[in-house]
This record gives sequence, structure tokens and C-alpha cells, in this order.
Amino acid sequence: MTVHSTAATFAGATEPPVATLSPEELHAAALAPDEIAVIDVREGGRFEAGHVSIAVPLPLSEIELKVEALLPRRSVRLVVTDDDGGAIGERAARRLAALGYTDVRLLAGGLAGWQAAGFEAITGQYSLSKALGEFVERRYHTPRISATELRERIETGGVVVLDTRPIEEFHHISIPGGVAAPGVELLYRIFDAVPSPETPVVINCAGRTRAIIGAQALQNAGFPNPVVSLENGTAAWLLAGLEPARGAEARLPPPSPEGLERAKEAAGRVAARFGVRRLDAEGLAALRGESGTHTLYLFDIRTPEEYAAGHLPGTVSAPGGQLVQTTDSFVGSRNGRIVLVDDEDGVRATLTASWLIQLGLEHVFVHAVPAAEQTERGVAPPAIAGGAPVVARVSPAQAETLIGEGAVVLDLEPAPPYYRERRHLPGSRVARRSTLADSLAALPGTGPIVLTSADGRLAALAASELEKHTARRVVALDGGTGGWIDAGRPYRTGLDQPALRPEEALPKAPTLEERRVTLEAYVRWGDTITQQLERDGLVRFRAFD
Repeated sequence: MTVHSTAATFAGATEPPVATLSPEELHAAALAPDEIAVIDVREGGRFEAGHVSIAVPLPLSEIELKVEALLPRRSVRLVVTDDDGGAIGERAARRLAALGYTDVRLLAGGLAGWQAAGFEAITGQYSLSKALGEFVERRYHTPRISATELRERIETGGVVVLDTRPIEEFHHISIPGGVAAPGVELLYRIFDAVPSPETPVVINCAGRTRAIIGAQALQNAGFPNPVVSLENGTAAWLLAGLEPARGAEARLPPPSPEGLERAKEAAGRVAARFGVRRLDAEGLAALRGESGTHTLYLFDIRTPEEYAAGHLPGTVSAPGGQLVQTTDSFVGSRNGRIVLVDDEDGVRATLTASWLIQLGLEHVFVHAVPAAEQTERGVAPPAIAGGAPVVARVSPAQAETLIGEGAVVLDLEPAPPYYRERRHLPGSRVARRSTLADSLAALPGTGPIVLTSADGRLAALAASELEKHTARRVVALDGGTGGWIDAGRPYRTGLDQPALRPEEALPKAPTLEERRVTLEAYVRWGDTITQQLERDGLVRFRAFD
């Protein structure tokens, strides 16, 4: 371990130096069996542009909002990365230490130092999950169909199109006639959805990964029908000049008793092939007893509606499909223990486990829970590490009055994924918590500053910091933008919200030609990412031929 000799100075006080790990030390530690978590604290698309393969994104502005779920054990060995091992990384490391994380290091030189040492930088969002899809398609030759071929099949009839994305994505845009079957709900619900074993089934998503994973999952389970993935998903459908459906609501219903029995049989075949391990109540209690020394994740992989209706106390809602597709937004420590909690049939947890095992995660278990033990109801509000700050808050009515008197409204909510519409207060400007204090000179006037975010939590954190840097009145909108809208106040949608700093502007929805270029780049990325991971050596996908 190396320790920087530099020290940060704040308000005249010199802080002790932040301990660092060299790239070589990190690489060696990542190959060892002990736990190590690597978090990338950059913002604004920097993570997608390149990152350490095992790093998970935890933007500096959102640390208090996400760290407890991502890293529930405060004694975990934790390495922070940024661009260059500089101020951003040091701020994050100090903040994490202040929140009680006891073993925090900074990657010396950040990503630049990592690459200078000869190690790989992986590009893309959810890159390991997406790379798994590319690995699977090439390894198992998952069959596919083009958008134009699918349109012809739809016109002639006799094909079932199932969409594996979350409901909100499906609702936004989908293939005409498609039906939602998000993630691992696909195997759970499909046996009642096809009229005969000869009916062709097409699995769709926005691009590639989830359709490949869904189609291959059915093949792995021995599903009898011919199954293909829609090559490049709704993106290819749009690029082919075909009209999509918008606002679709159709979704597969829960399985019938007969359909559930067939799904259980299929899940049994998956469990046998991929070595899925079951954990009984005694085993779970043992893991819980060791959670102080080994990170433990308890994920309820059913639908959010089922989770809210009743779940095992202590579990976190993580629908199986999203857990597989966006693993690094749930799991901060790759060597942590992951328990997938399901109903007594265990179908969805088994399928989820099979993919996490193929992703290279070692400690994955399925825990089936009788309905009588699902005693906790509702969804607890997300925790703020360190507790909610004490700041001045205003109601929507009070904020409206301040705005009428010339207050500036700053919206700190990060950009929405997949260019979805963003709801915002009229006249508000996009800003970022981590740079807010440095942006005060760009604010017009001398009146109050109203901070908002989707639910108000991020705004409150920013307000507690900003009020130390300005004589202007700083307040947080209670309940955030959601509370404003719920109170019946006017709002706007779209991505045309102006930014306080030009470099922090929201990304614009791409044109059709830009989509084509992005898709072509994605396909090329898929041709090289598995070889890049092989050179990297830190992540090893598992094949079960």
C-alpha cells in the first residue's frame, strides 16, 4: 500500500493524506479471493467513456443516496477511482470515511494511472452485463431474426412477441402486438402464453442484451417452442423505418397452476445445468450472522408489485431481469454473498442465479420463502447514509411564491436513462451537486435559491452544503419535483431544460442517423469486449456447454 504525502486543506485545517493503492496492487487484490469493492465516482458520462472492469458507478453527488444499498458492509475493503486520482477521488474517499467506511483507498493516478500501468479500460454502461450477452450469443449461437423478417411474420400471423424490458420501457416504445414479460418473468409466465409447441416466439428488448439473454434462457430451460431474439431490438425496428407501438399495456398474467408446474420443471433443468444452490432458513441465518465480515445482499427478485404486497423482512426489491441487466447498480462487491429471495416455487430466483453464475459471481444462492413469512409490506423510503440533513425546506406553495418573487430554481436530478422524458419545474436549470458551489457566479440576481431533485433527497444534501458558500437564502423543495407535481403545480417534460454549466447539459435524444451510428458502434463493441475482458483477466464469464 502506498500513501500520498499530499494533504487537503479546508477552512484552514489540514486533513491527513488519503491512503492509496497502486494499479498493480489493485490488480493483484482483485484476483485474490478476498472481497474488494471498486467504485468510480465520476459524473456526466465519464464512467461510460472508460472504467476499470470491476468498478461500479457511484457518482460523487449521489454517494449518500446509493452507498448503503451498494455497499452494506462498512468494513469492506474499498477502492475509489476517478480520472486521475485527484480532487474528485479524494473528496469521495473522505466522504466515505466520514460515513463510517473504515478501509478506504484511492487508486493512485485514477483511470489514467490504471491505463498507464498497462491495464484495460472498459467502455459502456452496464458493460459486464452487456458483455455477457455478447459472450452468450457467440458461445451458444442464440438464434435471431431481423426487424424486417419479424414484420413479415407479424403480418402473416402465428408469432408471439414477448418484451423482456421493465414495464415503463415497454410502455414508452415497443413492437406492435408485443406483450411485456420483464426479465425472469419470461420463463415464469410463458407456458400459458403460447397456443402450441410449434408457435414461434420472438424475444425483444431495446437493443441486444436482454433479448439474447431471454431467448437463451428459454433454450437453457428446454422450452419446446422455436425461440429467437429480435436482432438489435426496437432500435433496429426504428432504423428499418417501421412504426413502433407507444403506450402499450399488454403483459403476461401470472401463471396458471399447470403453467407454474411446467415452469418449475424447466427451472429444475436450469438449476441442474448451472449448479444453482438452494439455501434453507438455517443457512440464511448463518449468512446473516456473518454479514459483519462478509457482505450480504438479500434481493427479492419478484415484481415490484409483489414485493410491496409482502416480502421477507430485510430484503431489497431487485427484479431478476434488472438485476442481471444492471448488476453493477445493485452489487458493489463482486465477492459478496448474494441471496435471491423468491416465492416457494423458486422459478425466477433460479433463472436469475443461473445468469449471475455465468457472469462470474461465485457466491449466489436461492432462498424460497413461504407466503406466511413475507410479513413486511410496502416499500421503505431509501436510506440516506449519515441521515437526512437539517436544512430549510419549503412546500410547493411556498416555492411557487419564492419563484414569483424572482428565486432561482436549480434541478439536481441526474439525466434520465435512455433519453426518457424528464419532468421539471418551468424555468428551472440543470445543475450538479458536486460543482454547485463553484457555479454560484453564474446565478442571476441575488434572491433565494430553490433546489429540487426527483424526490427532494439530493436537493436537501446539496442545500446543506451550498448554504455554507453563499449569503443568499438556500432552500430545498420538500418532496422535490415529484411533490411539486403531486401538489398540482405546473411542470414541463422533455430534455430541453437549460443547464447552469454548458458541460453539464442534459444529453439530447439522438436523431435516427445518430442511432444508426451508435448501434453500429455497439455491434463492433460486442465483437471485441470479450477479448478485452480476457486480456484484463479480472472478470471471467462461465460457460456451461
